[in-house]
Amino acid sequence: MHKNNRERKRILVINDTQEILELFKLILEEEAGHEVILDSYRPQMMEIIKECDPDLIISDHVFGEEKIGWQLVQRLKMDRQTATIPMIVCSGAVHELKEMEGHLMAKGIGVLYKPFDVDELLELVKSKLLAEESVDQQYRERTVNHEQANATGSTNN
Repeated sequence: MHKNNRERKRILVINDTQEILELFKLILEEEAGHEVILDSYRPQMMEIIKECDPDLIISDHVFGEEKIGWQLVQRLKMDRQTATIPMIVCSGAVHELKEMEGHLMAKGIGVLYKPFDVDELLELVKSKLLAEESVDQQYRERTVNHEQANATGSTNN
């Protein structure tokens, strides 16, 4: 089933702390009714993301001592198959995240600072999922209009 036809949205949460992963699962499944997939960062993360086909990705910025969350964002946005997946970067590295916030938001990536308020998380998730649906709807409308124009153009020849 294509992800746009899923009733429950699939959210992939990537974090290296099990307690944080479980907290996200509890909030997003029980309070918002989403399907939640939990994972820790691994070198093959791009393949995992493509296989999982999430409607939204929530990722930490720092894993252990490495700032590979930013590299993951870059890789996701540079790959045609994953570039349109909405993202939220969640981190306690407030200073570093504030430095990148303008750039992230310009790319449509949500920013959530730890510690966060549950309602703040739910609102950000909702807005990113609604934005995805809006973009998908615009794409479908453009495709239909393009196909209709091509059909009309071919009958006028």
